[in-house]
Amino acid sequence: MAEPYAVLFPGQGSQAVGMGAEVRAARPDLLGRRADEILGWSLERLLAEGPEEELTATDRAQPALYAVSYALWEEFAAAVPHPPAAAAGHSLGEYTALAAAGAVTYEDGLRLVAERGRAMAEAAARRPSSMAALVGVDLEAATAIVEARRAEGGELWVANVNAPGQIVVGGPIEEIDRLVAEGRALGIRRVVPLKVAGAFHTPLMEPAAARLAGVLADVAFAEPRFPVYANVSGRPMEEPRALLVDQLTSPVRFLDTLAAMADAGIRTFVHVGPGDVTAGLARRSVEGATTLVVSDLSDIPDAVAALSVQ
Repeated sequence: MAEPYAVLFPGQGSQAVGMGAEVRAARPDLLGRRADEILGWSLERLLAEGPEEELTATDRAQPALYAVSYALWEEFAAAVPHPPAAAAGHSLGEYTALAAAGAVTYEDGLRLVAERGRAMAEAAARRPSSMAALVGVDLEAATAIVEARRAEGGELWVANVNAPGQIVVGGPIEEIDRLVAEGRALGIRRVVPLKVAGAFHTPLMEPAAARLAGVLADVAFAEPRFPVYANVSGRPMEEPRALLVDQLTSPVRFLDTLAAMADAGIRTFVHVGPGDVTAGLARRSVEGATTLVVSDLSDIPDAVAALSVQ
């Protein structure tokens, strides 16, 4: 019997002008006019030409990454001899995972991430905010730091628990600046400000969550063909609508997700989509993990061969 594997899909930050060139040429049905009609702008042009500033914008990056990652998934799924035992995605990638599992259609997923990106961008524009990675700090220490700051009247929250020693916090710009200035005194080896448009996965995204809830109410969800693990709980989803809304204001617990998959007997992880971020997180989080990367069509044969010999 083949060893079980999980597919992992990337989130915002993995975008790059020119990404998925091979799959864009092979799947115009997913990445051409069909997508443009849903989005109201040219996905193909943006992917091929940029500019980078436009592709990096939250309302553009999210549907672009979703569409390319899903197209790669379809090509990978057609080539691999057995389906995954589970799927997960980092933030935005959770929507790709749900589409890959058949819980939502590609079209509905694209509409959802487009609306999600717009809602998050608008929430961020209401109040300047950002995020920062804390180097040399574990989750317990990071939680103590943000809770102490809130007790003082500040606004700072844990936003991502990505891997051991990789904690991200979010809050208003002034809070991030303060953290950079006072990090050493708080016992943080280094505070690294991130180039993001807002404090995602914190209560500052509540306006976006309320808007997304209304959109999700009109989307039909089917039973997934394989379990999709939730960012909010690190466990297989049972109520995707509620979890997707909560995800906007709650930490992404990707470390918990990977640990739960490992507990279920999964030791092989396939990153499907631009970049290789989730493969790196799996290597850091699961002892003895095997990681494979499918970031364009040319990566599929090697990944399939590796899975076939397990």
